[in-house]
Amino acid sequence: MHRAQSTTQSPFRMVVFDFDGTLVDTMQSFADVAADVMASRYSVHFEWARRRYLETSGIPFFQQLEEIFPNNNGNSDAAEEFERRKLEGFFSEKFDADVRGALAALQSKGYKIAVSSNNFQHLLDKFVSTEDVQFDMVLGCRDNFFKGHDHFNAIKQKLGVGAHEILFVGDSLMDAQRATESGVRFVGRTGTFTSQSFKKAYPGIPTVDKLSDLHGIIDTCF
Repeated sequence: MHRAQSTTQSPFRMVVFDFDGTLVDTMQSFADVAADVMASRYSVHFEWARRRYLETSGIPFFQQLEEIFPNNNGNSDAAEEFERRKLEGFFSEKFDADVRGALAALQSKGYKIAVSSNNFQHLLDKFVSTEDVQFDMVLGCRDNFFKGHDHFNAIKQKLGVGAHEILFVGDSLMDAQRATESGVRFVGRTGTFTSQSFKKAYPGIPTVDKLSDLHGIIDTCF
């Protein structure tokens, strides 16, 4: 795919996107599956479990379980059930028109784009292979390699960009934390969390309700 040379005065060269809840609308269905797994295995209320899943989102589910139910011997089996059941609707999802348009517009301006997700690498690779979008990197979860420092360092090393040249877009407070810890600027995608929730935890960060709003954010907020 030919990419036009960038004419933007933006300080960024690269925009990195979280996947679930940011590029695809999977978080609500994942929350339902996770809550059902937790309610059945840990004898907790569905509504409480669903809320805790969303509150701790942004890390792999097996790590969420360790935070919600520390040192519980059933966490491994629960995580395996969740990963198995979430696939039932995962590959039926597609990038919507707004996402496709936003990604194409960024590439037309010369930005590199990447995916950074705690979904397993082989699942992301399979999903992205069905989409007509050419990402510069697609980074998922594998052994000792997670969203945050690991992914940002891989991007910097392979593509030769600095942390100050990367913008990360994600839908969770943990995404914002990972970006902050790595010296990467962040935009919150509302949906899983509200704009107010992002700004209460990280005052001053911009948020968008849809990805096509990113262009105005990049041009005016940084």
